[in-house]
Amino acid sequence: MDPKLQLISIAGAAGLLLVVLELVRRRALLERYALLWLFSAVVLLVLACWRGLLERVSDVLGIAEAPNALFLLAFAAILVLLLHFSAAVSRLADQSKVLAQRLALVEERLRRVEAPREPRAAAESEPAEDHELVGAGKSRSTRIS
Repeated sequence: MDPKLQLISIAGAAGLLLVVLELVRRRALLERYALLWLFSAVVLLVLACWRGLLERVSDVLGIAEAPNALFLLAFAAILVLLLHFSAAVSRLADQSKVLAQRLALVEERLRRVEAPREPRAAAESEPAEDHELVGAGKSRSTRIS
């Protein structure tokens, strides 16, 4: 492999590793997803640094040039990560839909529970004189309910 290309590959893999670590430090990336990215970055960094391993991998895969094997492996890793994240997003979308439906049901139940109380609350807020007129002739204990 050309030393210039190897340096570019090492710099790219190291840059990816540093970005992932910074995202974890800022808590912008969950640890369970960070592990996948860290593993991918470390594998790419090892393959970029260890020329003999990359050449062996390219021979096993039947690829003429070792850098092409590196890019093929990086592409395959990204596809696996995208598939994993697509499954996670699909699961989260389903959970959001279920949560929105449950929230709507709870709000409807709350509205139904509070609806009968509104007329009673309005009657309780009327002036005391109206209650006295309605309950004229009755004892105080029977008027208060």
